[in-house]
Amino acid sequence: MRSLRLATQFLTRLPVRRIEDFSPRELSRSALWFPVIGLGIGAVTLLPAAFVGERPLLAAALGVLLWTWMTGALHLDGLADLTDALAASHRDPDRFLTVLSDPHVGTFGVVSVVMVLLVKTAALASTSGFNLYAVALIPAWARLGPLLWGRWLEPLKPGQGERFAQSPPHAGWLVAWMIVLLGASVLLAPILCVAPLVIAGWGYWLKKRLGGMTGDCLGAGIEVCETVLIVALALAGT
Repeated sequence: MRSLRLATQFLTRLPVRRIEDFSPRELSRSALWFPVIGLGIGAVTLLPAAFVGERPLLAAALGVLLWTWMTGALHLDGLADLTDALAASHRDPDRFLTVLSDPHVGTFGVVSVVMVLLVKTAALASTSGFNLYAVALIPAWARLGPLLWGRWLEPLKPGQGERFAQSPPHAGWLVAWMIVLLGASVLLAPILCVAPLVIAGWGYWLKKRLGGMTGDCLGAGIEVCETVLIVALALAGT
């Protein structure tokens, strides 16, 4: 269970007993638990609907608030950094990695975070009935992405992305999780079966646009996958 604790420590703010003496290889291996963490995050996101379900907008806003708090806005930070770097390198590609490493958040980063939170809230508020239970699968699907991207893409610089590429979990875990999540999606919301295409699409875009990935790219990918899937779920529900 050490690897599960490490994955929980890395992806959430939950008060687990911290592990300090872990190696990059051990952190990379812990990614096999990422979908489990995602299921937990998704389940917590649904809690407000149980108490204020008659007010869907309020339930959605509280759900997204819990969603963000659980992750410590870790992936939103990656999205903001990536957006700022892409904007800054529009005319000067050499500035991409420099801006990506800058801890300050620029205008494009702020706008991207606000837009993602607004879209998630609106989509969650538009999801009802049986489809609402399928929301728990969305963070799990999105956190399956790093298992693929870490194996597929070369790190662009030292950092978290390089750590996850050093010793990714066996490909069998990727296949196993794909089967489990596809089965659950078929039962709850078949529209979520597009998730593998969304995950592969983000990896393909990183490969073509950047030539590889960083930790920020992985975090941004999780946010992009979550947003696309929750919008798809909301549209399917209508």
